[in-house]
Amino acid sequence: MAEHEHACEHEHPHGPTGDVGCRLSGSASELVRFSVTAPDDLLRRFDEQIARRGDVANRSEAVRDLIRASIAKEQMRTPDEQVIGSLTMIYDHHTGDLTRRLDEVQHDYTDEIVSTMHVHLDHHNCLEILALKGRGERVYELADRLLGLRGVKHGELTCAATEQSLGL
Repeated sequence: MAEHEHACEHEHPHGPTGDVGCRLSGSASELVRFSVTAPDDLLRRFDEQIARRGDVANRSEAVRDLIRASIAKEQMRTPDEQVIGSLTMIYDHHTGDLTRRLDEVQHDYTDEIVSTMHVHLDHHNCLEILALKGRGERVYELADRLLGLRGVKHGELTCAATEQSLGL
């Protein structure tokens, strides 16, 4: 969509990804309206989750909550500490050369990967769990690289402890 193609009378700045947003003023914090494209069934399930939880007023507030949680999670990273954790991924191994790319990335982090478990969920989908240990910066970098690969449908890094908190 070209800049100013939609019918509003607000400023239209480009975001970090080149997307155009619509700035709305008048409150203590300036709001920016942007659009998100999602599959119909995913959006329906998200709306059902919002309704079930009942603790947010609308879809916009639910998206803001997700953004705040993502930022808070990022701020909890401890790049200079030794961390112990797990990375869980679900992916479609038929997506391009994803299996090769997953292996390629993992071979760059052999010091951080303690163990892996691979489970075939069905004809297309696999679950892979990596036990990780090492300097936070390397562990987070590994997770970001793997979870950013096209074909990875879901993934989550959980850092269970640091050497300091365990007294190691």
